[in-house]
Amino acid sequence: MASTFPYHPEEAEAEKASNSYLMSLVAIMVGFPLPIINLLATLLFYIANRKSGYFVRWHCTQALLSQFSLFIVNSTGFWWTVSVLVMEDEHVSNPYLAYIITVFVFNVLELAMTISAAIKTRKGMHVSWYFYGPLTQIMCKP
Repeated sequence: MASTFPYHPEEAEAEKASNSYLMSLVAIMVGFPLPIINLLATLLFYIANRKSGYFVRWHCTQALLSQFSLFIVNSTGFWWTVSVLVMEDEHVSNPYLAYIITVFVFNVLELAMTISAAIKTRKGMHVSWYFYGPLTQIMCKP
């Protein structure tokens, strides 16, 4: 969901804000099976830009929050899958399959939202996601 921001960001700010979303996409290519890689890449980018302008900080924070929740969902699915593969008394159950399908849908939606946010913020547009936007607004002050 694109909206207005108190000011129009400069080209460098729009690029950095866009890069905050791209960090997670690049990390997917590098460490796909390990859920922590995306979170670490986004966290490092956030730390490097936490003293930047408000537009950049805001989008770095939103990207970090989305990656944190994605990390929790993916880690649960990863370790549940490991337990199904390794433990003899654990088997593929309906709750397991439902969770894995949910994880897949959540990841596809987050990927689409991330690509869209990266494109829109690169154009200088403010993108506020439905759940993460209000939370980011509380955490990130001008």
